[in-house]
Amino acid sequence: MPTICVASQNPVKLRASLAAFQRVFPDQAFAVRGVDVESGVSDQPMSRRETLQGAFNRAANARAAQPNADYWVGIEGGIAETPFGMSCFAWVQVLGQAGRVGCGQTAVFFLPGEVAQLVRAGLELGEADDKVFGRVNSKQGNGAIGLLTDDAIDREAYYVQAVIMALVPFKNPQLRWDQARWLK
Repeated sequence: MPTICVASQNPVKLRASLAAFQRVFPDQAFAVRGVDVESGVSDQPMSRRETLQGAFNRAANARAAQPNADYWVGIEGGIAETPFGMSCFAWVQVLGQAGRVGCGQTAVFFLPGEVAQLVRAGLELGEADDKVFGRVNSKQGNGAIGLLTDDAIDREAYYVQAVIMALVPFKNPQLRWDQARWLK
C-alpha cells in the first residue's frame, strides 16, 4: 500500500491529503502519516512566493525525514496584501518517486479588517482568528475559511481541491510537466 507522508501532524492536513489521493486514485488504498518538519520560511508567510517556497521546503523536508514513503505532501498557508485587502491562500507541493513534482493552490479569499490588522501586527492567522472569533486552535479545526463561511467550506475541504490539483502530473504521467525550476 503506497504511503503518503504529509509534512505536518495537523489532522486537517492529514485528512485532506488522504481524501484527495483517494479521489484521484479511487481504486487504490493509501496509508498516511504525518511528520513535523520545518518550512524554512516565516511562521506566517506574507507573499505568494514565500508561501510556495514553504510548501516545497516542507515536502522536501518530509522526504528527507521519511525517505521510504511514496509521496510527500507540503501544505503551506499564506497571506498577501493586494489592492483589495489581505488575501489568504495555501500552496500544496507533492513530491513523488523518480523526481515527479506537482503543485496546486487553494482558492483565494479576503480577510476581514479585524483579522488583517492583527496579522499585520505580527500574529499568525490562526491566532488572529482565535482572538477575533473567540475560538481555541481553529487552525486544527475549521480554520479562517470555516469561521468566515459558517463551515460552508471548512479548512479540510479547502485543502482537498488544492492537493487534487497538485496530483494532476501524477494522474497524467504520460504527459511532460515542467518542474518548479526556480525553487532551489
